[in-house]
Formats: sequence, C-alpha cells, structure tokens
Amino acid sequence: MYRSHDRLVVFDADGTTIDAFHAIEAAFLRHGMDIGDLERFRKRRKLFKYLGGLRELPNNLRQQVGKQSRKKLLATLTEIYRDEASLFPGIAELLSTLVDASGIRVGLVTRNVTFEPEETLRQLFRRHGIDTKSFDHVACISLGADKAASIRAARQRFDINPARAYACGDEYRDYAAAVACGMHSFVVSYGFEDAERLTAGFGVPAEIIADSPAELAARLLHALDLERPARSFPG
Repeated sequence: MYRSHDRLVVFDADGTTIDAFHAIEAAFLRHGMDIGDLERFRKRRKLFKYLGGLRELPNNLRQQVGKQSRKKLLATLTEIYRDEASLFPGIAELLSTLVDASGIRVGLVTRNVTFEPEETLRQLFRRHGIDTKSFDHVACISLGADKAASIRAARQRFDINPARAYACGDEYRDYAAAVACGMHSFVVSYGFEDAERLTAGFGVPAEIIADSPAELAARLLHALDLERPARSFPG
C-alpha cells in the first residue's frame, strides 16, 4: 500500500522547538508594550495572546494602531528571531539525532509571523548548528491556512504510512491537525498553551502531553527506538 518504510516526524516551530514567548516579549518591550507573564499568556485565546491581558490591553492597542506601527513591530520581531531567539534546551540535539537517523524523515510546518519566515528560521536554526536544508520538508504557512493540509502533504510527498508518522506541536490546533491526518500526536505544555488548558479546555489526552523539552525528546526517541542524545538537557 505504501512504497516507503520510512517514518516521519513533523515539528511545529514556535512554542515547540523555539522559545517564541521570550522573543515576542522582547519585541513588545522595544515598542513600549507589555505582553504580560508567560502563565497568563498561555491561558489567553488566539488574538488576545498578542494584545495582552486586561492590564496591558489599552496601552498595547494604542501602540499597535496603524499599519506602520504593526509593520515596525514585525520588523523588530524578525530581527530578534534572526539574531537572538533560542531553541528550547536540547532541541538542537534532538533534531540533529533525527536528521542523522536512518529511515526517518524530518519536517517543519509553521505559522511563523516574521517577515520572510523561511529565511528567519534558517538563520535562527543555523545559530544552533542546524541547517534547515537538512530537513526533508519545510512549509511556512499563513495564519489562516489549514495546517493539517500541509502536514498531510509532507506525509504524502514521501508516501509514508500515517501509522509511522508523528506530529509535534504546542497548541490544540496542532493536536487536531495531527488527528485529522491520522498521525500520532505529541503535544507539549511548555509552549503557547499550558497542560490545564490543553486537557480541561480541549480534551487533549494527558498521556500525550510533555511538560518539558526533555520529556518530549524522551517520548519521541523511545517511540522511534532511538537513544537519547548525551548531555542534551540540563540535569
């Protein structure tokens, strides 16, 4: 039925591999805005994540009024991503392990909102010793695009059995996209949505949620019968 016996792992970028919150926070601060703390950020719904909570919203709205203001904010965010933003601890080693492993395809599907996001991610990953050209599939999609379609396209491109395919993300939408594609889902709670919101709010099974990058790596590598990279994670 399927020509390939390879396995596929597709990663989300922001909040799963990249510490996006602190990059966004830094960009806001440079423009006199405050996004609030990480705990409250994770509990907000979609648009309000980036407008702040009740205490930050009035000032943030004043600062973001007008196309030029938003353009300047995105330019700053792009600069921070390219020059300063970090991968979560151990993620570079995890990606290197997967890229080097025989019979495993690695993909990246992201709604990153910086200017020229593929170039932004290339520079960010390069600073961590990862060449995005070593990934088998990279797709930077718009905020309104169907993520499931892009993940499915990655699997179909290599004719891989959905039962041998995995998708890693940090939001309910990532989980729903994986399920829609018939793939195994790995969800993390250290990104844009916390464990309580994922489980109680959206019904994501607690058994598939990793609370740290180290736990994500351990679960994923175990599923793929790979060894954990040495000295990858603190402690």
